[in-house]
Amino acid sequence: MDKYDLSRVYGDKAIDSQKTRYRALIGGFEQTFGEKPQRFFSASGRTEVCGNHTDHNNGCVLAAGVSLDCIAAVVPTDDGMITFHSMGYGDVKIDTRELEVRQDEIGTSAALIRGVCAGLAQRGCKIGGFKAYSVSSVLSGSGLSSSAAFEVLIGDILAGLYGGCPDDIEIAKISQYAENAYFGKPSGLMDQMACSVGGFIAIDFENAGSPIVTPLRFDPAVHGYALCIVDTKGSHADLTPDYAAIPAEMRSVAQVFGKSVLREISREQLADNAAFVRSKCGDRAYLRALHFFDENERVRQMACAIEKDDLEGFLRIVRESGQSSLSLLQNIFPCSQPQNQGLSVALYAAGKVLGGKGAYRVHGGGFAGTIQAYVPFELLDGFKAEMTKLFGDDCCYELGIRAVGGAEIDLGGEQIL
Repeated sequence: MDKYDLSRVYGDKAIDSQKTRYRALIGGFEQTFGEKPQRFFSASGRTEVCGNHTDHNNGCVLAAGVSLDCIAAVVPTDDGMITFHSMGYGDVKIDTRELEVRQDEIGTSAALIRGVCAGLAQRGCKIGGFKAYSVSSVLSGSGLSSSAAFEVLIGDILAGLYGGCPDDIEIAKISQYAENAYFGKPSGLMDQMACSVGGFIAIDFENAGSPIVTPLRFDPAVHGYALCIVDTKGSHADLTPDYAAIPAEMRSVAQVFGKSVLREISREQLADNAAFVRSKCGDRAYLRALHFFDENERVRQMACAIEKDDLEGFLRIVRESGQSSLSLLQNIFPCSQPQNQGLSVALYAAGKVLGGKGAYRVHGGGFAGTIQAYVPFELLDGFKAEMTKLFGDDCCYELGIRAVGGAEIDLGGEQIL
């Protein structure tokens, strides 16, 4: 596994703040475990750029690693035990010799750690114990994939400490396996892939076992736009059925044609059999299938716009994607909770502030959580003020694109202490 210094991971402008952060990390480890840490690891959060709810049906996505990350100070142990201390959450302990799924761990960080260990072991990778102290700036429930960053971090720690290092793509697959089989969340692979690989990337999941990852060079800041994520502070509690219904309904349409996922059929097949599909699967499933095919095409168009440095084309596709999520995918608010529509409020406010400039859309899984906006720098202060008025302090985050995904951090040349 490659090691990177702070400048490579965070950029020169963030060096001082990151040194302060890593000093606090080292202090937290020493206070918790009574010794000095030996190794340091980081996994980025991610932002979905286009391809809303397409990955789980072998579709195409655009995503990027972002400047918020989950970091850990680590010491290996020889007893096979993992003790993972997350600041503010306490210890989680896992015996790496006991890797079966545990029903009482479903939905917990212990399940994610055990699942990553199991995924590595199934691939013949050596695993073992360690002590870790972790701090995360990837907000839980923010749509920036805190769980995926955590999974990738665990995978990178184990691969870094015990060798046989799987590449970034394999770490992503192992992380998804942990989330699906051990944590109990039926997520696609996009989150883990973006957190593990980093940078601005296009991913084609047609062959889910060997997805095609294509790096792209794009940074909104270069074009005079801030990439903002607005946390509407809505609760994700009790929303798992809403999330799970999207891939299930899409697959139900594919099954009408004897296939398992929508990527295995064509948009023409869907159009030619629309009445039959609606009668078998219902209108919402039909509309969600339409979104899948349109969104796949938007990913291709957006990648072309980026390659041509066509900013206006990029922003137009962002807006089209957001409209499709609203009207076809229908993941802006849960039907079971019509009184909770924070995303709708945020989207309306973004439109009023931007006034036709920039772009905005739902971000991530939807139903609650966050929107994404590309805000011209001259409108940024007004945008932040309006969102703060609606959703309180610490709701609007300006993100940078991070070139490095999961990585070991080399502090050897840094004057940390």
